[in-house]
Amino acid sequence: MTDTSDPTLHPIAWLHHADQHLGLVPSLGGSVAAWQIEGPDGRRTDLWRSWDGRTADLYRTASFAMVPWSNRISGGGFSHAGTFHPMQPNRAGEPYPIHGDGWLQPWTLSQPAPDTLEMALRSDRFQGNPYHYECVQHFRLVPGGLDQSVRVRHLGPGPMPYGLGLHPWFPRTPGTCISAPVQGVWLCGNDPLPTRHTDRFPESWDLNAGIPAHGDLIDNAYTGWGGTASITWPERGLQLTAHMPDFAQDGGADRHFCLVYRAPQGPAFCFEPITQPIDAFHQPGQPGLRTLEQGETLSLRVQWRYGPLGDPGAVRNESDPSSDAVA
Repeated sequence: MTDTSDPTLHPIAWLHHADQHLGLVPSLGGSVAAWQIEGPDGRRTDLWRSWDGRTADLYRTASFAMVPWSNRISGGGFSHAGTFHPMQPNRAGEPYPIHGDGWLQPWTLSQPAPDTLEMALRSDRFQGNPYHYECVQHFRLVPGGLDQSVRVRHLGPGPMPYGLGLHPWFPRTPGTCISAPVQGVWLCGNDPLPTRHTDRFPESWDLNAGIPAHGDLIDNAYTGWGGTASITWPERGLQLTAHMPDFAQDGGADRHFCLVYRAPQGPAFCFEPITQPIDAFHQPGQPGLRTLEQGETLSLRVQWRYGPLGDPGAVRNESDPSSDAVA
């Protein structure tokens, strides 16, 4: 069941199910306020860093969707089918438009099932952007985890390139580690825009071997992502895994990317499933971008599973259809 009892300007809608608590903030960019698990003693543990319920900065929320593109676009815009589409910066301090425009607009909330919440947005050339689309975010709490998806449908009259992404923030303890099968990484300058692709990972950047959540700055996209990832918190005895159920039919490693944001300081880091790397609009072949005709859709689905450290049950990939919701 849900409630919207939070008295702030942006109230939180809560879903309580399967020993989990999911809070959404539709009015604040369709963002997530919290995803928590409840222990036998009733205490809650954050799987994503919780929003404080006050600040309107989406970079302080637990997560938000990136639509109709992820990360940065350089060059003042992009060209498609012979037409240049100008774009404006959309975040203070950022010289480039970043993360799409869905996160800058209010969404509408619905609850299609007792264990499920959805947020929807219809966007028509927001702030002069060339995109006309509708998008639905789907969240389903299942025993041991969360099934999450973002689906966008192009409404404009001409074809347009689209990308999607998820931007969750994870709490980091001193021993937190992130691992994922990847093939390469885009290095960057100070922007950070990509400058060179390599399969030679800088020290403590190789996700294949696992990297610490603490270290030098990473704000880079990885290529050839194998569609799975693991985050471990040894101090908690807890692990969280991500699995892309559409990995094979969506092109495998050649069509999957992820991004790590590891700031040198602070209580959280990001592991972001994305459909295209940074500034894909200006890279050869526009890697990962999907051109949609009017009415066509693009989806991104992730199955998140948690469990005790080393528990193979935390990496199961299928939802349990037999779950029942509880308040």
